[in-house]
Amino acid sequence: MEYQSTPALADDQLIQYYLTSDSDALETLVYLNKDKIYNSILAMVHDKHVADDILQDVFIRIINTLMSGKYVEEGKFLPWAMRIAHNMCIDHFRKAKMTPVLNSTADFTEIIKYSEPDSSHQIMSHESHDQLRRLIDMLPEEQREVIVLRHYADLSFKEIAEIMKCNINTALGRMRYALNNLRRIMEEKQVAI
Repeated sequence: MEYQSTPALADDQLIQYYLTSDSDALETLVYLNKDKIYNSILAMVHDKHVADDILQDVFIRIINTLMSGKYVEEGKFLPWAMRIAHNMCIDHFRKAKMTPVLNSTADFTEIIKYSEPDSSHQIMSHESHDQLRRLIDMLPEEQREVIVLRHYADLSFKEIAEIMKCNINTALGRMRYALNNLRRIMEEKQVAI
């Protein structure tokens, strides 16, 4: 049976269909979630080939977990999958003995979109691409990661907290510090808004 990508068909329903031997359900589940997962991976590893490999490994791990019966359904498939992706990126950096850094060639004006009409929105929306990339690259890893997960993967702070294995107040605090640090760096570098 082929499934349409509708919000009415939840991830948990697709998982149940897949577990009852319906491979089309898995294909739909992958289709609905792969872009957010891939974009988050790409923002961390900044290499398309590595991101492709990690994405494939993420879905292999998801399938293995589903088939082994170890997945606990709580209506949180995407945050769970994002946590797997995050951990696999960290594993990649450990193996390569690298520090995760956002890709300086990524178009961050497309990545970061604020809905609040405050000064942080003005900072993000008025910076040139090159200036914005340099500013974000100057942030500590955890602050960069919160920005990517919130505005690139479009996750809630609750989901970010689960992925980063911290409480929601810590995730909110990291975003606040990231925005404050961006403002401070802009003032120090005399970057025009």
